[in-house]
Amino acid sequence: MKDKSESGKKQNKIQEVQIIEQNLQNLLLQKQAFQMEISETKAAKKEIEKSEDIFKIIGQLMIKTDKEKTMEELMNKEKILDLRMKSIEKQEASLIERSENLKKDIF
Repeated sequence: MKDKSESGKKQNKIQEVQIIEQNLQNLLLQKQAFQMEISETKAAKKEIEKSEDIFKIIGQLMIKTDKEKTMEELMNKEKILDLRMKSIEKQEASLIERSENLKKDIF
């Protein structure tokens, strides 16, 4: 009886590791998307610094917009993206630690 109970616990831990690995994969995809968005935001800020006239695409229209206001919007967007990246990195570290601990228990 004890062997079956131990085997069941081990199986549950293996399943939990698999779920954690899937979550890590999802986090990696989110992280890549945020990294790309951060990169695009930084590139847009560089272009704005070099330009005098700034235009924004809204739906089907391209409208002239205020340079300072646009730069402020991009800086705020970058801050938010950085916060999200830090949050993802914390989640990632937590999941990796949990996975490693489970693997130690299994093996």
